[in-house]
Amino acid sequence: MKKVTLLFTVLALIFVSSSVFAQFTQPQMITEWQRAKMYTKAYLDAMPEEGYGFKPTPEIRSFAQQMLHLADANYVFATVASDKPNPIGETLATHNLNEKTVSPTKEATIKTVMDSYDWVISTLQNMTPDQMQETTKFGRHDITRSGLFGKAFEHQTHQRGQTTIYLRLKGVIPPAEVLF
Repeated sequence: MKKVTLLFTVLALIFVSSSVFAQFTQPQMITEWQRAKMYTKAYLDAMPEEGYGFKPTPEIRSFAQQMLHLADANYVFATVASDKPNPIGETLATHNLNEKTVSPTKEATIKTVMDSYDWVISTLQNMTPDQMQETTKFGRHDITRSGLFGKAFEHQTHQRGQTTIYLRLKGVIPPAEVLF
């Protein structure tokens, strides 16, 4: 009996945690992406120019690479979720294109990252509620388009959050949390 209770508890937690973002209406999702764009811009602005090439350890991404990876994923997730052609030509198989090709300067990184948020927001604005409920494939996963935008949101939050330590190690106080 304990195993069955534990199984149902775990399944319930998985269901709740995986569908929270999908419960947002499309206008709410757009608002959340606009907030995330503003918050990410605050992180980009906070890092001094000389910190864009900074790597806390040699084997991990630099600050610029981390943010460019965030941009790459924004494009890929929104492209797959919408079936619209990716404006930078990236696919799930070739992601991290910006990370490999964009100059890791403050100016170029900010432009690239902000353009990726504009792409996600525009893509969301141009989808119908019915399209948002359609199922699509992301790699081996079947997921609603709305759910895929949720995964994209989770990814950008994770990547931005990782850069907090980069800022701290450079002596910069990270931007205050923006929940609303």
